[in-house]
Amino acid sequence: MNSIRVRLGVLGLALLTGFTTPTAANAAQAAPSPTVEEQRLGRAAPQEILRRSGFDTAAPRLARALEGARSYGEARRAVTREGARLWQRAVDRAQGRGPAEYEEREALPWKGGGGRREGLSRDDDRPLYWARLGMTRDVRTWEPEFGLTDGQRAALLDELERTSRGQDAIRYPHGKGMKRILLTGFDPFTLDRDIRISNPSGATALALDGTVIETADGPARVETAVFPVRWQDFTDGSVERTLRPHLPKVDLFTTVSQGRVGRFDIERTNGAWRGGFGDNETIGRTGTVPVSDPASQPQWTTTTLPYAAITAARTGRFPVYDNTSVTEIPAGGTESVVRPDGPTPGSTARAGGGGDYLSNEIAYRATLLRDRLGLHATLPGGHVHTPVLQFAAGNTSEVTDPEFVRNRLDIIAQVRAILTVAAETA
Repeated sequence: MNSIRVRLGVLGLALLTGFTTPTAANAAQAAPSPTVEEQRLGRAAPQEILRRSGFDTAAPRLARALEGARSYGEARRAVTREGARLWQRAVDRAQGRGPAEYEEREALPWKGGGGRREGLSRDDDRPLYWARLGMTRDVRTWEPEFGLTDGQRAALLDELERTSRGQDAIRYPHGKGMKRILLTGFDPFTLDRDIRISNPSGATALALDGTVIETADGPARVETAVFPVRWQDFTDGSVERTLRPHLPKVDLFTTVSQGRVGRFDIERTNGAWRGGFGDNETIGRTGTVPVSDPASQPQWTTTTLPYAAITAARTGRFPVYDNTSVTEIPAGGTESVVRPDGPTPGSTARAGGGGDYLSNEIAYRATLLRDRLGLHATLPGGHVHTPVLQFAAGNTSEVTDPEFVRNRLDIIAQVRAILTVAAETA
C-alpha cells in the first residue's frame, strides 16, 4: 500500500521557511483502521482457507494496482476491475471453470485431526468472503500521496462491495423462451462462535450464477448476488438498490439464507422488526425495519412462492416445511405472542417465520419491494431457509471434512431442485 510521500523540494522549503505547505494528502482525512470483520483475517483458519484455495493472491493484486494509481479515477477503475474479477473467479471456481491459477489440488481424506490437508473443494464459499475482506481492508487503510476524502474512500469501498458480490453483474439474455430466476445468498456469519463457518446460501449463489435449469416448461436462467451480514448495509438500501432494476423483468425470485438444523423452510410471512442480534461487525440493531416511505410500511409481507408444490415435491434428502409461525404483539396488546398459523389482523411484528435477523429482513425488503412495484399478483417470490451446514462429528479444528463438503453439496443441489419446482409451478 502507498504511504504518504513528501517531495524533497517541499520538505526543503518547509525547513527553510519554518512552515509547511498543505498537500492534498494532508488535507484529506487519515485512513481509518480495519473493521472488526476485517480484523478476523489474521486468524489461522481464514489464512488457511485463502492459502488452500489460492485466493490469497486477490488482496495483494489489488494492493499493487492501488500502489500504481496516480489519481482517484485510476484507483476507482482498479477497484472496479479487481472486484469484478474476484466475483467471476469465485463463480468460475464453484462451477469447475477457470485457468490453471484457479485450480486447487484434490483434498486428502480427513482423518479427524492431524496435519494440514491440501486443497479445498470447489463448492466452498469462504475463499470469496475472506479474499474480499482482505481487499476492503487494503482500500480502507490505503493512504495515497494524492489524498482521499472520506467520500472518495467510501465510494471505493461501495464499488468494491458491489462488484465483488455480483450485485452489478445480474444480466439475462434478451428475447423470449427462457424464464428468469433471481436468487440471493449471504456471507458466513457467527464467526466469533466458529471462525471456520461457511454459509450454504452463499455457496449456492456461486454454484448457480449464470446457470440454466431445465424445467418441464423450458429453460430458466439463474442470476445471483451475495449480501453482507451487516445491519448498516441494509439500512443504506443495498437490497433495494440491487433488486429494483430486475424484479419487474424476472419470472421468479428467492432470497436464501441458512436457517435451522436438518431442514429447509419456505417462510410464509416476513416481519418488519429487527431483533438486535449482533452482525458480522458485532453491532446489534433493534426496531422497525427502516425503509423508504415508512408511513405506508406494512407490519407483514407474505411469500408468493408456490410453497404447497415445493413442500410436496421430492427435492432432496432434507425435509422441506411450509413455515407459518410468527411472533406478534396482538392489536391492543403489549406482550409478544407466538402465532403458529401466522399474524392476526392489526398485530405488530416481532418476528417473521424466518426470525428477526437479516434473513427475515432481506425477505421483508424483497417482498415489500415486489408489492410496491405492483407485482404481488404476478411475481412468485419469497424466502428459503436452508439447513445449518455442519462439520463431521468430532471435527473441532479442521477447516473442512468430507461430511461438511457432502452437506454443502446436497444443500446446493436441493436449492436447485426447489427452484425447478417453483419455476415449473409458477
